[in-house]
Amino acid sequence: MTTPVKNPETRVKRPDEPLFKRLTRQQLFIPVAALALLVLFNLIADPSFFAVSVKENSLGNPVLSGNIISVLDNASELVILAIGMTLVTASSGGQDISVGATMAIAGSVILRLVCGGQVTADTMQMNLVLAVIIGIAVTALFGAFNGTLVAYFKIQPMVATLIMYTAGRSIAAWINNNQLPIINDLTFKYAGTFLPGIPVPTPIFITVLVILVFWLVLKFTTLGLYTQAVGINANSSRLNGLDPKLIKLLTYVILGVCVAVAGFIRVSRSGSINYSRIAENIEMDAILAVALGGNALSGGKFNIYGSILGAYVIQFLTTTLYKYEVPSTALPAYKAVVVILLVVLSAPVVREKLSSMKKAPAKAAKEVS
Repeated sequence: MTTPVKNPETRVKRPDEPLFKRLTRQQLFIPVAALALLVLFNLIADPSFFAVSVKENSLGNPVLSGNIISVLDNASELVILAIGMTLVTASSGGQDISVGATMAIAGSVILRLVCGGQVTADTMQMNLVLAVIIGIAVTALFGAFNGTLVAYFKIQPMVATLIMYTAGRSIAAWINNNQLPIINDLTFKYAGTFLPGIPVPTPIFITVLVILVFWLVLKFTTLGLYTQAVGINANSSRLNGLDPKLIKLLTYVILGVCVAVAGFIRVSRSGSINYSRIAENIEMDAILAVALGGNALSGGKFNIYGSILGAYVIQFLTTTLYKYEVPSTALPAYKAVVVILLVVLSAPVVREKLSSMKKAPAKAAKEVS
């Protein structure tokens, strides 16, 4: 008779265990604590940081304004990317560093279609929904390309996606013949700004819709279970009837869809594109959002809501730094220091070390007595 193997992740709950210790074991502890610290800092430094007011935009429509609105609005693209990046990380144990460049491709394709090949267009030359669908199809294909390299050619994810990271922005420029298309149709900009008569930024609604879609998918399908199974042990999942290669490929395609939605929001904000600057370094923020959410970058078990919260923490930090006039050139350095501290503190090794340091004085006192 074989002895059942205990799951190393299973923890015995002790009734005498301190509440704080139980809380620190939760996966969402680090992003929640980081968000609480940022809120506390801003409350002490300047409570007006949280003020929300109604102002008129450039079209004379009343809209909500304030730092909190900016955080929710500007985090939209990052949140959507973090969702797709979480699935890729969980299944393949690696990250896609090409999402910023692929966002440029998505934006370039959509602008090419709505401008009808013109440099400047006053009205859209193609139905917007159709243009966005085509943009999604294009980036899904690029996602499939990355996924094929990772799943079928067994190339390490960062190396595989380095191809698109290097070539993506050049491809985006080539799509529009190295020109910067401009669409002046206000309808196109609704997705990146405000819908008429609605004071809340449209990207917030799009983000909520994307989160809802993924909640439904993870709740009513086996995508989450299969992704985790492949990430934990691809060989075992294959013996249980799964196709690890197909699952990995699917997660990269899903990330490609997320990239297209984020790219559409980004170009919709301005009605134009700058190939070299659009979504610059956003891939790093997406990876950090996954890490801040308590997800292991080596793959396996994941919490997609942790990544969403991590994305908002990063944008909250960015908005805070801008509030206190930190130069944009220095912004990545400040963010890196803060995020590295948070990620290091969330590491199991560090937590175990801190726990042993707390136990040492108590043990010494007990030996003396």
